[in-house]
Amino acid sequence: MPTPPTPNETAPLAGLRVIESSLLGPAAITTHLADLGAEVIKVESPSGDYVREMTWPIVEGTSLLHLHVNRGKKSLTLDLKRPEAVAVYLDLVRGAGVVIEAMRPGTLARLGLGYGQLSAVNPEIVFCNISGYGMTGPYKDLPSHGIAFDTWAGLVNPATDDEGYVYIPEHASVGMHAGPLFGALGVLAAVLRARATGRGCQLEIAQSDAAAYMDWYRSESWKAYERPESEVTGNKSDDYVRRAPGTAGMREGVRYQIYASSDGYVLFMASERAFWKNFCQGVDRMDLFERWPGSKFADHARGNRELQAELARIFASRTSLEWIAFGNEHDTPIAPVNTPKTIADDPQFRHRFHWYPAASHGADLLPFPVKYIDETLPTPSKAPTVGEHSVEVLKRVLGYDDARIARLEAEGALG
Repeated sequence: MPTPPTPNETAPLAGLRVIESSLLGPAAITTHLADLGAEVIKVESPSGDYVREMTWPIVEGTSLLHLHVNRGKKSLTLDLKRPEAVAVYLDLVRGAGVVIEAMRPGTLARLGLGYGQLSAVNPEIVFCNISGYGMTGPYKDLPSHGIAFDTWAGLVNPATDDEGYVYIPEHASVGMHAGPLFGALGVLAAVLRARATGRGCQLEIAQSDAAAYMDWYRSESWKAYERPESEVTGNKSDDYVRRAPGTAGMREGVRYQIYASSDGYVLFMASERAFWKNFCQGVDRMDLFERWPGSKFADHARGNRELQAELARIFASRTSLEWIAFGNEHDTPIAPVNTPKTIADDPQFRHRFHWYPAASHGADLLPFPVKYIDETLPTPSKAPTVGEHSVEVLKRVLGYDDARIARLEAEGALG
């Protein structure tokens, strides 16, 4: 009986080889590809990507950032200032589908490895640059780190401490995560076209652009509000009065609002009349529905303080878990309000996410969130040390023999 194929052999991106030249967080663009089974070869300078020393926490001497974004990859060191190393890089490109330049645009071109040189040896190659502000525009050469993309996109409001100093408030990072995700999507679309047409391409993604695009609803709302009120209004349920864009307009909500439970908080979302009626029936307060039935859709009972006070008393009467159970029983949208620290204890989280354990990955890591039904994705390997797979890649991927590898080492091509 034949041996059944392994998850590595049946993974969605099995057979796709990606050559990555990266520094720091933008390397996450290939994390998604590696999680889906692509072979990712991270080409590093002899000194390595200093991502291993950046941010916190540092886990047994290595940053969590490195352990997460570089998991599932092979590390090959090449001193690309030497022609022998450039020749090795071109050999890798000949058998690859994708090259990622996750650093300032033009870095590889200055080493003789720009898109023109790469497509000359592999016309189907897909070349993607991911950078801070992109390849064009007045900020294209401006040095930056991850939070810059979110402040630029208007996602972070400066805060002031008790001594009057301005500081960066806690917030979820957007640009440094969305940029790699959009980049990976664009890369895969380009790979599909290259396989169908034999023609590769060059593309780029700015993490700042990704941050702005993720907040399209607020930006487009402000743009729409530039038009006269005769053309652009608020919602019917608000008597067509305009609200502040996005979540800023939620502050006045009552039927769509956070409430304190007896032991924490829950998010109540009965904006549809049917859900509002279900809730009122479930808590035996149909008097609230009869007095304030609201519009059929999108009604938040905006600014109704009397109703808000009633709801505050009702929600304070049960625990958060009891309200979640109520939502299931009475078909009412009620959600937990977690923190990044407490989310791991949430039963839905525990059911959906199975950590890659620290014992094998250096730190407890979250897996790729997409589920392939009746399939198991391959488990990525631990993020590599600098040059950990140099010999393996040269032998297995390029077919170099020991003598050729020794010459490369003597010439300093491997560092």
